[in-house]
Amino acid sequence: MAETISSKSKILKQSSDCIKDSQAQVCKELVSEIEKLQYVVFDQNRFKCQSSLLGLQSELIEAYFFKKLSKKRISFMIPYVIKNC
Repeated sequence: MAETISSKSKILKQSSDCIKDSQAQVCKELVSEIEKLQYVVFDQNRFKCQSSLLGLQSELIEAYFFKKLSKKRISFMIPYVIKNC
């Protein structure tokens, strides 16, 4: 049975929420979902999309580990994911 991958809109919404307020389990699962999506777009030779997803993952990991630095975080990568994916 094939694994299902969340829709782009769901990933973007959850990413925005995690960057603003990183909830450990939800954000960890989201990083895994984005990883799965990266493999799919890689197989489709959509490298701009893959790079944008990598950047979004980096932002999520940064928000998780540095959550005390700022409560007003914004994502710089979400617009690139929208554009390139």
